[in-house]
Amino acid sequence: MHQATTESLAELPHRISHVIRRHAIERPGHPALADAATTWNYGELSTIIADVALRLTAYGVRPGDRMLIVSENSLSLCALVLAASEIDAWAVVVNPRLSPREMDQIRDHSVARRVFYVTSIAGAARGHADRHDAISETIGALGVLAVGPLRQDATPEPVEAHGARQVAILMYTSGTTGNPKGVMLTHRNLLFNAAVGGRVRGLTPLDRIYGVLPMSHIVGISSVLVSSLMFGATIQVVPRYDPADLARAVENDGISALFGVPATYQRLLEYKAVAGLASLPRGRLRYLGVAGAPLDLSLKRRIEAAFGLPLLNGYGITECSPGISGARPETPENNASVGRPLPGVELLVIGTDGSIVAPGEVGELHVRSPGVMRGYYRAPDLTAAAIDAEGWFQTGDLVRFDGVRLFVVGRSKELIIRSGFNVYPPEVEAVLNTHPDVVQSAVIGRAVEGNEEVVAYVQLLPGSTTTADALMQHARGQLTAYKRPNEIILLVALPASSTGKILKHRLTEAGHN
Repeated sequence: MHQATTESLAELPHRISHVIRRHAIERPGHPALADAATTWNYGELSTIIADVALRLTAYGVRPGDRMLIVSENSLSLCALVLAASEIDAWAVVVNPRLSPREMDQIRDHSVARRVFYVTSIAGAARGHADRHDAISETIGALGVLAVGPLRQDATPEPVEAHGARQVAILMYTSGTTGNPKGVMLTHRNLLFNAAVGGRVRGLTPLDRIYGVLPMSHIVGISSVLVSSLMFGATIQVVPRYDPADLARAVENDGISALFGVPATYQRLLEYKAVAGLASLPRGRLRYLGVAGAPLDLSLKRRIEAAFGLPLLNGYGITECSPGISGARPETPENNASVGRPLPGVELLVIGTDGSIVAPGEVGELHVRSPGVMRGYYRAPDLTAAAIDAEGWFQTGDLVRFDGVRLFVVGRSKELIIRSGFNVYPPEVEAVLNTHPDVVQSAVIGRAVEGNEEVVAYVQLLPGSTTTADALMQHARGQLTAYKRPNEIILLVALPASSTGKILKHRLTEAGHN
């Protein structure tokens, strides 16, 4: 078993919104959140959270209710999440770029009491608001938001006094069946990860974080929002990634820390080349972090050469809030490892026979820590299958250790990670298979520099004249952009076993991928 130093839990606050309290008293004028037009200092943020919490109650949101927030990264999104914490509601943050089908699945599965749409920065949010008959309302410092109708049949979940049991965030990932899974992340889950990650990264009030990773996903909400505020740093909240904007922010705004996926850095280098820049600005940058997808070593080295800083690779999973391991600033890695286990995180590497593998051998990673989720919402069977009686979560990822360094070598599940977003092939296949001319489909990931692509293989009915472009159009209306195939390949037949199971590895072996 691999175990790092235990992280103290006694000093963690009870709720994620409590992380700003000390800073609101000790440094009320220090900037907490900023966007292109507005800055809220810690004193103002504390007042805004209290006001929004009262307004949520007036809108009928009760302790234990699920509350959807449809928004790109924004100050309003941050305030709504923290205000939900204050009244013990469960925040469900949803990317407005999801298709109507995907959005409605999450709304209906969570049985959300209310849905709030931040329409000022995302036209897509307005589209969902209009579909759901939301009404524009002014909500204090948040300005005009669209507010959906009250769901009368929503039943509150029991409120738990202890942060280890009370859910703060209900985060949806597509299940391996193509149906959404709601990951119940408690206040302690998120606070533990925030404390550990912030200490490892050395965050202080002097830091200004470039907050571009979506807060509808775990790194954006836990490692950026909660962790940065816990350590009194400033978050520059960015709705969408633009490498030119990032370069300007580093040069002009005092950005000291950047968290990205490999594609974040790949696009930055592309911008440098296309713009004909001799170099990228370094400014006050002191920390570069990357996670969410396999990191190509050549990309790592080019970024390190461009900035004169180590690119620190980390690894995590939504169900673990997400931190599992990471390279340390004081001991950067010159290889493709994802660093050492984070403090307080226990790891086991289990072979196919259920026993612990020998050092250096490959097996499935099991994790136990205060960051492991409470479970999957309204899915006790899935929870029992994922977390055993001793609290070990089965990641489905294949790993090996080289000394204390962890290497992720593959995924036993079919998860594709595209630009930091999780794509589950069964969901994409389910959409393709709804086309009347499709017999069956198989979706796999294809590695490209710093990222993965989604590739679909499709078997059509004999005599069909349907084209790959027509299938792409069919998928476009039902899948958000990052889930759509980069390429659709038509085959006469898909390789299958005697039982009819599609043999996806044959597609790669035959050179189709």
